[in-house]
Formats: sequence, C-alpha cells, structure tokens
Amino acid sequence: MINVEEKISVTPAPGVPRQRGGSMLDHAVQYADERHWDVLPGTWLEYADGVTRCSCDLDACDAPGAHATRPNWVGHATGSATSARRMWAKEPRASVLLPTGRTFDVLEVSEAAGCLALARMERLGTGLGPVAATPLGRMYFFVLPGGAAKVPDLVRQQGWSPELIDLVVRGEGTYVPAPPTRIGTRGSVHWVRRPTEANRWLPDVDELTPHLAYACGQERRNRL
Repeated sequence: MINVEEKISVTPAPGVPRQRGGSMLDHAVQYADERHWDVLPGTWLEYADGVTRCSCDLDACDAPGAHATRPNWVGHATGSATSARRMWAKEPRASVLLPTGRTFDVLEVSEAAGCLALARMERLGTGLGPVAATPLGRMYFFVLPGGAAKVPDLVRQQGWSPELIDLVVRGEGTYVPAPPTRIGTRGSVHWVRRPTEANRWLPDVDELTPHLAYACGQERRNRL
C-alpha cells in the first residue's frame, strides 16, 4: 500500500511549497514496485534571486515543475523499481509523472464537479479507484485503460454534448502529475482517495462517466 504521510517532512527553499511525505525517489519506486505503474521523471522547481521557476527555464511554463523534460518522453517511462531508483538518483528533485493509457486511464474534471460526483458515487456505493486532486483545481479519477472511445456516448446518454462539459479523458500518449509533485508555487498534487489494496482493481469508464458527466452538467448549468 502506498502511504503518503500527511505530516510535512521536507523543508524546501523559500518560495517553494512544502512537499508532503518522503522523497520523490521513494514515491516513484513505490508506484512502480507496489502498484506496477509506469513512472516518468519530469521537471522540478528551482529557486533563485527570489523567484521560483521551472527547471525548463521558460517564463510562460504552464505546469512549472510538473511536465516532461522532452517531447519524446514516451520511451523513457519505466515500470521497473530498479530503473526508477536509478533515474531519480540522477535528479532527486524531478517530479513524478504517471503515463496514462497503460495500466490506467484518467477522467479529469474540475474540483467542484469532482467533489459533487465523489459524494454522489459514495452515496450510491459506486466502486472507486484512486482519486487525486491538483492545486490548480482539477481532479483525476483513475479507471481501466482503453475506455476513452466510450466516453462521448456515455456523456450523450446523460443528455449532454461532450464538447459542452468539462470532462477530459487522458489516455494513451499523455500523463498526469503524481502526488506529491508540486506545481509551481500553488502547492502539491495529493490523494483524495489513496491507492490501496481495496481499490487495486480499477473501475471501468462505464461506471464513473455517468456520475462525472452529471456533475459536470450541473456545474455548467450553474455558470449559465
């Protein structure tokens, strides 16, 4: 079981949000070894002259400290704990990225919609996989891979056009930042529902999409 401690154990440089739990190397190895997830080292945050910057050094970086270091990142992800240990030993500050479309896909929604859907699913006893939240106000619901093609029809069955609601499917060729990766000065990605033995078997998109589409639809109605 992955155990990301709630207590703060790392004191970063001024201006950089505190990281929860152990080192990024520890987390990367745990994801690969205990969950059998592929992991990818990403960029990291640097602090100089009173400014926190992404290691990519771009002023307009939209995911500082939490994106791939190269365009052809796909072939550099690993599911080996030994390889992960070697990768993060080279750059211990590297963020942990989880490629999607391999052992899982991710359904991404806003935090408001995600919280509404989560409450609804728990009330109805819907089986859930891990759920993560980012400091940018987004939530990730982990599901079985390969179901992306079914999502548009499932959304239409709820009475919504897929183009009109904020429900993003992350499948093959993309990734999500893993807890406890920091994103700029906003804070860290964290688990809302942690990976455990109880949720090792991920739900299918058929089980979660109707609830997420409903919540995203309610959010859209509230904005109109």
